[in-house]
Amino acid sequence: MERFVDEALIEVSSGDGGPGSVHFRREKFIPKGGPDGGDGGDGGSVRFLVRLNLKALSHLAMQRVFRAESGRPGGGNRKHGRDGRDVEIALPPGTLVKDAESGRLLADLSASGDSWLCLQGGRGGRGNWHFRSPTRQAPRYAQKGLPGATRRLAVELNLIADVGLVGQPNAGKSTLLAALTNARPKIAAYPFTTRSPYIGVMRNGDAELIIADIPGIIEGASTGAGLGLRFLKHVNRTRALAFLVDLGDAEPGAALEVLRRELGAYDPALLSRPRLVVGTKLDLPESGERLRELEAAAAGERVLAISVWNRQGLEELARALVELGRA
Repeated sequence: MERFVDEALIEVSSGDGGPGSVHFRREKFIPKGGPDGGDGGDGGSVRFLVRLNLKALSHLAMQRVFRAESGRPGGGNRKHGRDGRDVEIALPPGTLVKDAESGRLLADLSASGDSWLCLQGGRGGRGNWHFRSPTRQAPRYAQKGLPGATRRLAVELNLIADVGLVGQPNAGKSTLLAALTNARPKIAAYPFTTRSPYIGVMRNGDAELIIADIPGIIEGASTGAGLGLRFLKHVNRTRALAFLVDLGDAEPGAALEVLRRELGAYDPALLSRPRLVVGTKLDLPESGERLRELEAAAAGERVLAISVWNRQGLEELARALVELGRA
């Protein structure tokens, strides 16, 4: 499976402008024609744009240096040099572009159609035709093209999803994502199976919902424990949250409190987003009692219970997630 890449350091350069031409008209019967040197072409620019089909920055791990083409020299008979080809770098929605040295945010590309001109190509130099005058009829001078520019950039992906599935390791997030969407995350019965966020699209009637499976949140995640800090940032770009709690857990109320506490410590604003609580593994014998404990700990928050194994509660949850994502 392709490695999920959410950060990349790249170098981009715009093209140099092409030099103007020093050239004189030479035709039969006109041995001393005037200047007719053409302008150099402009250098290519560097532009970033959003592509909805991209979900990660894996392509930037394979190519880290991008250089636009330089403009071509001008020619005789006032021929304009060809402009250099631009470089267009496609990014998934929800990507931040920062200056690699200062960390200053340069662009936030969030939606389809977003684009950002990062570097303009160098302007082509003017040919000697421009420098003729009544007192200087044979100028032997043309401008050089202006140089392009280079920038080192830090590109960071903040996933955008309608709903983020948040829970402790083995709460059943990946299993639920696979049951509801087209995603096929790695699923196994040991902690931290999910080491990268997974994205899936759920279709329920006419509604389409993007759901993100965020890797497991454990005690101390907000200070870096487990995979905490690296992936908590992805929660920031989910519109709503579903807290998943394993009904096989001996203390489901305490598990819910860990999620609240760690997200609140990372960013208190996360707890003000629309959310619901989902008790998973309802097929377990002890789930009834644990569900009552979870409902008590939820203190008025909406609680749903599901079993992916026998699909109990999945239709109701799908409808609830659509409502949540639109809240």
